[in-house]
Amino acid sequence: MHAQFRKLILAVSIAVALGKVTAAELQSYTDTRQETQVWTTYALSPDLRANDLKVLVRNGKATLSGTVADEVHKELATDIALAVSGVDSVDNQIVVKSDYVPPEPKPGRDRSYGTMVDDAVITAAIRSKLRWSKQANGMTTSVRTRSGRVTLTGNADSQADKEIAGRLASNTDGVLVVDNQLVVDALKPAPVEGAKGAMEQARDDVADSWITTRVKSTLMSSNNISGSAISVSTNGGIVTLSGLVASGVERDLAIELAQNVRGVKSVRSSELRY
Repeated sequence: MHAQFRKLILAVSIAVALGKVTAAELQSYTDTRQETQVWTTYALSPDLRANDLKVLVRNGKATLSGTVADEVHKELATDIALAVSGVDSVDNQIVVKSDYVPPEPKPGRDRSYGTMVDDAVITAAIRSKLRWSKQANGMTTSVRTRSGRVTLTGNADSQADKEIAGRLASNTDGVLVVDNQLVVDALKPAPVEGAKGAMEQARDDVADSWITTRVKSTLMSSNNISGSAISVSTNGGIVTLSGLVASGVERDLAIELAQNVRGVKSVRSSELRY
C-alpha cells in the first residue's frame, strides 16, 4: 500500500512538473491517497489491525472487504472510511463471522505497521522515563522494542539503578516482557559524598511545572495505573497526589513512580485513596 502510494506521488509530481498531468491521473492519485488513509487508520486501530481488511477507493466511493468477528467492528470500519476527506460513500462487503480468529503472524514475518508504531511509542515512553528518573538519569541506556518485547542495553552505575530501569520499562503501557541487559559499571568511581550531594541538589532545582508534567506523563504511560484518575500538583519540589485508585498496590506504585522523577523532593499521598 505505502510503496504504491510513493510511486504514484513520484509519477504525478513528475507529470505536474512537465505540465502533462491529466484529470484521470489526478483522480488516481486522490483515490490512492484516500485508500492509504483508510488502511493506515485500520492498521493503527487495536480492534481492526489484526484483520486482513482490503480497501478500494474509486471516485469517492470506498469498497471494503475482509472478515471480522463482530458487527461492531464492521461498523467501525465504515465510520473510519467515511471520516476520510473526499470519501462520500462506503460499500461495506466485510463478512462477520462470530467464530472468526485472525491468523497469527507467520514466523519471521515483519511486524505490521500498527505494531511498529506501538513499538516506537513504547520505546519513546521508556526513554522519556529514564531521562526523567533520578537514579537512571546518568545511565547510558539503549532501548529497543519489538512486538512489545523490550531490550535494555548499556551501562548502569549500580545494581539498584539497573533494577529501577527495568521496573520503569516493565510498568510502561504495552510492554509484554523486558530483557534487562544493562551492565553494572563496578569500576566507575563513585562521587564523594559532598560532590554527590551537590549533584543531587542541582538536579532538585527543577521547575515545579516541569515536575508536574513529567509525573503526569509517567503515570499516564504506566500500564498498572489509571493515570487519568490521579491529580498531580507540585510546590517547591514537593509533589501532591490525589484522587482514587483501584488498590493499595496501585497507590504504592504511583508514589514510587512520582518519587523517582528528577527534581521531586518528596511525595504527599494522603489524598490518594482507594
